[in-house]
Amino acid sequence: MTAAPFPLVAAGRDAAATLAAAHARCFDAPWDAGTFDAVLAIPGTSALTARPPEGPPAGLAVFRLTVDEGELLTLAVVPEHRGAGLGRRLLDGVLATAVAGGARRMVLEVATDNTAARRLYAAAGFGEAGRRRAYYPRPGDRPADALILARTLPPDG
Repeated sequence: MTAAPFPLVAAGRDAAATLAAAHARCFDAPWDAGTFDAVLAIPGTSALTARPPEGPPAGLAVFRLTVDEGELLTLAVVPEHRGAGLGRRLLDGVLATAVAGGARRMVLEVATDNTAARRLYAAAGFGEAGRRRAYYPRPGDRPADALILARTLPPDG
């Protein structure tokens, strides 16, 4: 399966409800529109969406740049678009934006039980930098640990 040719489009606070709706299709504990609005109001925070010609986003990524470090806050691809490389396109868009903004390092956290995301991040050169025990709640189950992953960014993209 190849990645859908949806363009990556910047999204602002005015898209908070749309971002929340897509996020809710991807996570057990999704961010609501108020959370997206508040996060996107933080200086240095941006969002990218993968936008089909019509309809809601197929995927999204929210990240922040602070001095020379970037942090991926969330990345999600809605179920019917998974497995086509869209997550990697979004991640590559975030990394390119971070490099253009002067970031030298990118960090993120991911649940230990999110094997698809862990494969994506490993393929993109991220390595384990730490762990938060019992960080992600799981319904009727033991909480999952969060892995803190990081990678160095090239100075010229």
